Order: sequence, then C-alpha cells, then structure tokens
Amino acid sequence: MLEIGKKYSALLKSGLSEDFGDFLYGATVVVAIVAVSFGINWCIQRLFKWIMSKRTKSKRGRWHGYLVKRKLGQHVLLLIPGMIMYMLPLLFYEKEDPMIRYLHRADIIYMIVIIIMILNSVMYCFLDFYSTTDTNKKHPLKGLVQALQVILYFIGGIIIVAVLIDKSPAVLLTGLGASAAVLMLIFKDSILGFVAGVQLSQNNMVRIGDWIQMPDGSANGTVEEITLNTVKVRNWDNTISMIPPYTLVTTPFKNWRGMTESGGRRADKCIYLDVNTLEIYSPDMIEDIMKAVPALQAPIRQKQAEGSSEISTNVGIYRLYIETYLRTHPYVNPGLDIIVTQKEATAYGLPIEVYFFTKEKAWAAYERQQSDIFDHLLTIVPEFGLKLYQRP
Repeated sequence: MLEIGKKYSALLKSGLSEDFGDFLYGATVVVAIVAVSFGINWCIQRLFKWIMSKRTKSKRGRWHGYLVKRKLGQHVLLLIPGMIMYMLPLLFYEKEDPMIRYLHRADIIYMIVIIIMILNSVMYCFLDFYSTTDTNKKHPLKGLVQALQVILYFIGGIIIVAVLIDKSPAVLLTGLGASAAVLMLIFKDSILGFVAGVQLSQNNMVRIGDWIQMPDGSANGTVEEITLNTVKVRNWDNTISMIPPYTLVTTPFKNWRGMTESGGRRADKCIYLDVNTLEIYSPDMIEDIMKAVPALQAPIRQKQAEGSSEISTNVGIYRLYIETYLRTHPYVNPGLDIIVTQKEATAYGLPIEVYFFTKEKAWAAYERQQSDIFDHLLTIVPEFGLKLYQRP
C-alpha cells in the first residue's frame, strides 16, 4: 500500500494520525468499490428488465413466467457486483496486503449468499412447473423442495462460518457431530415432516385434491397443499386447517378418494313405515296395484313366475317398487350395489333401508339428486296402503 504520508500529507500536517488515515483510506476504498459494483449492477438490471419487457406476450411461455416470478435473472446478475468487488481491491492494495484478504473474504460470503438465492430460485421454478402437471396431485414435491432448501441453507451457513473464522467446513461439521442431539431438537418438526411426507407419498395416503376427514373434526375438506411441515386443508365452510404431516401418519383419518374415483357416491337412508298399516295382498289387490303403478307390472309378473312370496304383502311390493325405481333412475348407477332391505322393527316404526350409489359425486349435486329420489319414495308410500311413521 502507498505510504500513508503521501496520501494524507495535508491531513497529517493538521494532526491526523496514521492509524486514522489508514482507516479513512480503507473505508473510502470499500465505499467506492461497493458503489461502483452496485452502480454497474443497477444499470445491467435496468437493461435486463427493459429487454424482458420488450418480449411480446405471444412469445412468453410458462417458463418465462416462472423465471420472472422467482427473479432468477436478477439473482444471477447479482453475481456481477461480486466479481467486480473481487477484482477492484487489487487496484488499491498490494496482493499481499491484509486488507485484500478481508475484502475477498467478505466478497466470498456475498457470493455464497447469491449462489444460495440462485439455487433456491431454480428449485422453485422447477416446483412451479411441476405443480401444473397431473403428477403433482399424486406425488407433490413441495415438501421435498423445502427439505432441500433447509439442507441448502444449512450447508451455506456452515461455509459462511468457515470463511469467517478461516477454517475448513469439514472441521465445523466434525464439531457439529457432538451437537447432533441439539440440532435434531431444533429441526425436529422439519425432520418429522419430511419423513412423514415421504410416507404419505410412498404409500399414496394423501394427494392434492383429496377430500379428507379427521375424526376429531379438526379438518373436513379438500387438501390444497402438502409442504414439509403442514398439510393445508380447505374445509367445506371455507376455513383453512393446517395439519402436521406426521399427524396423518400416526392418527386414523378418512380419505374419500376411493369414492371420487369410483362410479358413484353412496346414499344410505331408512324410510320408517307404520307397522299398523302392513297387510297381506290378495291377487285382486296385486292387480289393482299394477294398474295404479304401471312400472310394477313387469317385475310383479316375473316374481309371480318365480313363485316368490315377496309380493304377498304391501311392504314387499313397496320394496320391489323401490328397487325397480332405482335401477331405472337416470341419477343412479345400476352397475353398483342397489339394496333395499327391511330392518328390525323399532319403537319408531319399521325401517326400510335404501342403499344405492348416485352417478354424481360432487357434494351439492349429490345432495340434490338423492333428495329428489327420496322425495319420490316418501310421497308414493300411500299408493301401497302404507303410512310413514310419525311419532305422536
């Protein structure tokens, strides 16, 4: 470095000490280097944004949007000040000067931080693209990306500390072995979340879009996001529930995916009849009911040919009507189970259980369709000489 007396001869004559002159010179150089570096970077950033804005919307693909959203280009350009700050000090100091070592050390830390930001942007650009694919619903990667992000920050932190204390990162990692228990305590949720996320994905327990229901009522809705530490569920009342992934591994829960992937959604209700209205049907009464309800003509004729006793009572004929009605109804999937059975009589009447699957699985449409079906089944009860049970 030049002699301090030559640089600050005027100030020295006024009583300035050499130590303070050294400090003032170093501070001036550092400020100048930082200002020049980031001034050049500002100009390049403005040019980059101008070039990107000139691209027509027709040429902008999905990747263009991801790169802009995650600011990958801006982060890469931040390497330029780092390279400038590494070279400029050599114009003011000798290569062996201690100041060079300090400035280069600070510059290395800066470059490490920028490289971490770049890698982080690259991971999230890939995640943004992957999130638009159908595979993401079956195998979400956000939890894995967050785990890699934690590892990246951890490694970056180790390297930065190693640069600051001028030691090898291997030495620090060796020393951290003794602190493994403390580190596991600090990162407990992340470790449990990562392991649970792997289990959820590997065993195909939960996907994005699944309808899940927790037994304690804490969640009952659609899975929107699976991350390292939480599973985000939008409940049917539009509230949001955040569930730790390991809770889904350790606690039983109901996943309605099987229903949504099947051919229909189950409807299972009971119609309660007044036992005092049950009666045996004579052949004439059977003929009368066939005239009153033409849809029963073919089924009753078939039962008569089979010699079935099912049509000997009004409740038996009513059950036959329900099954016939459901098998021909456009809302009902005839390929799945249709069961109409009589349960044990109770103090609330004779229950007729009606079990079938609607073709529509969406909640609102399903409720409307199965309500329409039961509206009809309830209102036609008097045609069979029956009454619905109503508690006095």
